[in-house]
Amino acid sequence: MFSFSRSASYGGVVRRALLAPGLRALAWRGAPAGCHTGSPQTAPPEPPLLDLHGRTHDYLRISLTERCNLRCQYCMPAEGVQLSARAALLTRDELLRLARVFAALGVRKLRLTGGEPTLRADLPELVRELRALPGVRTVAMTSNGVALARRLPALQRAGLGALNLSLDSLRADRYERLARRPGLARALASLDVALQLGLPRVKVNTVLVRGFNEDEICDFVELTRERDIDVRFIEFMPFAGNEWRDARMVPERAALDAVRRRHPALRPAAPEPCRTASLWQAPGHRGRVGFISSMSKPFCGSCNRLRLTADGNLKVSARPSPSTPPGARVDNAVSDLRVGRRWENPTRNHDSTLLPARRCSRKFSIQRNITLLIGNLKAEVRHNE
Repeated sequence: MFSFSRSASYGGVVRRALLAPGLRALAWRGAPAGCHTGSPQTAPPEPPLLDLHGRTHDYLRISLTERCNLRCQYCMPAEGVQLSARAALLTRDELLRLARVFAALGVRKLRLTGGEPTLRADLPELVRELRALPGVRTVAMTSNGVALARRLPALQRAGLGALNLSLDSLRADRYERLARRPGLARALASLDVALQLGLPRVKVNTVLVRGFNEDEICDFVELTRERDIDVRFIEFMPFAGNEWRDARMVPERAALDAVRRRHPALRPAAPEPCRTASLWQAPGHRGRVGFISSMSKPFCGSCNRLRLTADGNLKVSARPSPSTPPGARVDNAVSDLRVGRRWENPTRNHDSTLLPARRCSRKFSIQRNITLLIGNLKAEVRHNE
């Protein structure tokens, strides 16, 4: 059976609850919030997954591996990180089973992340199987692009529908200094291949670090002149071992001012539901410029993402989170239907306990190291001996 453990901090008070038989932090309630894409015949069941802040969750990020072929300074120390034991990681069957359960509960978009997902040898097969799940409309991926170009055609044939490319400098020496590995030419080649293949949604994600790459902001904007892509600038966030300091962060206002000095007629792009980025367009440019301002303008109130880590933990924020013990085990004989029902039938009145989304945002802007968790899930399939 499933059981869940949740840690959340409000006003410095930590509350813990064992969430059984129903999941109290995610529950069925209301109608979709308009965040879905795709055809009407694959519309999610009603009501969808809703959390304590009234946010509909129809987007699941799945970490396929903890391994990475780069050592980016803002992400991990030079020596890398301690990897989980192989036995602690989700198997392929477990991953697919959980994805199927989430799809049955209203998740419509899956994004494959890492680590670096291209390190999975079975990546095309995974994409194909995930895209074939009933209800799944989009399988997307985030990659550094170093080992991606040659695999993109097979991934597109398998059903990959969107790509985010992590790229933090357009200068080879800076790229190598930041990533502690060479790879700029290969990353740019992956961008070119993605556009040649006609992938419908291609985005470039750039983490801005003061004193390192903020002078390249307009160079990145120039990528959007002839390319129908979104270039999104991401505020530097604190992670264990990345030596984060407030002085190294380039807030959205400073980055936007830099773009406006070059493009005074910059205008807001049409708003889109559940977007984490504020989007702008320079006159004469095919693509758009975006700002993901997790630190200066937290967007928690409109976030629709869940995150499944490679070792089976479920969380709702990319921010560092306190450790939470895993829940009880899932017996392999339990059907997916019964597993899914563990997420239904909440035992309380949601209308009396929903927290305003603005409270979530205000909390993050005051105390940035607090992570709001929906809950942590550790799912292990134990085969009958």
